[in-house]
Amino acid sequence: MSTTTAPAASPARPRAGARTLAVTSGKGGVGKTFVTANLAAALAAQGQRVLVLDADLGLANLDVVLNLHPKLTLHDVFTDKATLDQAILPAPGGFSVLLAGSGMVEYSRLTPEVRDKLLSIIEQVKPRFDWVLLDTGAGISDVVLFAVAMAQDVLVVATPEPTSLTDAYATIKVLATQQGRRQVGLLVNQAGRPGEGKLICGQLQQVLQRFVGSGQPFRLDLMGEVRSDVSVRQAVLKRHLLLENYPGSDAAQGIKALAARLLS
Repeated sequence: MSTTTAPAASPARPRAGARTLAVTSGKGGVGKTFVTANLAAALAAQGQRVLVLDADLGLANLDVVLNLHPKLTLHDVFTDKATLDQAILPAPGGFSVLLAGSGMVEYSRLTPEVRDKLLSIIEQVKPRFDWVLLDTGAGISDVVLFAVAMAQDVLVVATPEPTSLTDAYATIKVLATQQGRRQVGLLVNQAGRPGEGKLICGQLQQVLQRFVGSGQPFRLDLMGEVRSDVSVRQAVLKRHLLLENYPGSDAAQGIKALAARLLS
């Protein structure tokens, strides 16, 4: 995926170093953080150096998904109580994480301070990794949109539920109109049958082109679909990575296919 971003809507992004991918969603509860963590593991399994940055500053839960209990978080870096190196931790699955922690609620509004700190962190970590995945919050708040704007590429996670698709459409529309993105990736999670992702992507593309196009082509790329799978619930309850505990499951195969698509 490649994007073109309007200068006024997006911060300047350094070109060297890691490929940056924002994983976002229109609504919560669609498995965005679960997908991000397992995608990181799938990329790491292919020899990639991966950092997941928990950009959901208000309602961070990456630590819960990974069953981590960090002593140092992004909050400590923001308040100069720890260095960035100290806060970057190894995670199960062979990748690194920079967790937000529970002390970040005060940073859930986009202030100049939050902007500068997030940009500085991205600039510092990009030369050290092949991939930086930004696990954003859900919706279209200022903090979410800024986190997305820092990334070269965007992956919107949605489920086949009507409310998820409605919110996904609203999010993609904002990314196209406010950030000038002409290409966004879509992952359909909890797909009920093979090919459901392709059908959903086609329907969304038609509506988006009608209301977002404004004479310019807009492309919604289906990056993959993850089948509804009982193994996912079991992994979530155990706070384990799906790819490590159920690598042969249908859902794990969907995540691996997503990683392969990104690497291609």
